[in-house]
Amino acid sequence: MDNQIIQVDKTANPAPLGLLGFGMTTVLLNVHNAGLIPLSSMILAMGIFYGGIAQVIAGIMEWKKGNTFGTTAFISYGFFWLTLVGLLVLPKIGWWDAQADMSSSMGWYLLFWGIFTFGMFFPTLKSSRALQVVFGTLTILFFLLAAAEFTGNAAITKFAGHEGIICGLSAIYTALAEIINESFGRTILPLGKVK
Repeated sequence: MDNQIIQVDKTANPAPLGLLGFGMTTVLLNVHNAGLIPLSSMILAMGIFYGGIAQVIAGIMEWKKGNTFGTTAFISYGFFWLTLVGLLVLPKIGWWDAQADMSSSMGWYLLFWGIFTFGMFFPTLKSSRALQVVFGTLTILFFLLAAAEFTGNAAITKFAGHEGIICGLSAIYTALAEIINESFGRTILPLGKVK
């Protein structure tokens, strides 16, 4: 008879950390896009530290758990936030040509993030309805922001800001539901698990 040792994974679920880093930063940036607050160091700092670094850490933790989707999502979106802050700050500090056509470049940047997110939406069809809402609204957000950059239409940016707030809040809800449900050992906040 073979003696097999069964190891139980007792590490914490890193998804709520990644979702909160993404969700809170997304809400704050889109409050700006909606025209309610100016772009400030508060948003940029959230982009670097919580939206960026915390999500990368969550992605590395997902890798340890063997979750390819979580690893890819959190590390990618963590670096999305870091590169976005870089795109906004580098011209201001003279590390790149501030006169370059940023709207076209930013449009392409956002378009490709939209295509990536659209691809990442499909695995959520095997997950929960809550995660489907996060990735579905994020896909729409990227395409709206890309359209706003390509056209220069401020009304699209403002509309995208409101849609982005919904996206960020859906990520916050998903994260808090996972934490609360795990803490109570039962469903308190529904996630709409796919059967």
